[in-house]
Amino acid sequence: MQVCRIAAKDLACRRGDRLLFAGLSFALEGGQALQLVGSNGIGKSSLIRILAGLLPAWSGSVEREGGIGLIDERPALDPGQPLGDALAFWQRLDGAHDNQAARLGLAGLDEVPVRYLSTGQKKRAALARLIGQAAPVWLLDEPLNGLDTRGAALIEELVAEHCAEGGIAVIASHQPFALTGLQQVELRDFAA
Repeated sequence: MQVCRIAAKDLACRRGDRLLFAGLSFALEGGQALQLVGSNGIGKSSLIRILAGLLPAWSGSVEREGGIGLIDERPALDPGQPLGDALAFWQRLDGAHDNQAARLGLAGLDEVPVRYLSTGQKKRAALARLIGQAAPVWLLDEPLNGLDTRGAALIEELVAEHCAEGGIAVIASHQPFALTGLQQVELRDFAA
């Protein structure tokens, strides 16, 4: 896996007239993981988008080294396409890396249009897309939502493997996430 790093320095996020958080700093190297915790509306998803470069910080800076992969509430899979075609589209762009679709319980769903997949199947399909990117930095916004106990355990296992191989994971989640060495940032501590 390529060298990776992600660091935030004195980040602040403003949404409209409301300052969500300020003074937030952290740095992660390969093999490390961080969980962002806090109540609804505190800025977890906004922080994930800032880290991905999709939303500007109100102040502060983000340094990134290595490719970034993102999972959020939108699976980035064409809902009108059969799952196999939707995943193949990303494999043509990202390279033919093993997306572990079978391990994710997606075998036999290649002909099912994405819009007909269950919430949990869509979440696992989004993870297959992410794995296929071979990006060393994973940004995961509520990765366990909509998953049953077995599906959640599989996601935790895949994130642990990613970090053990030298990758980074930043996880925004309301739910406990079982991962050895997982650091936490409570966004309430940075609320403005």
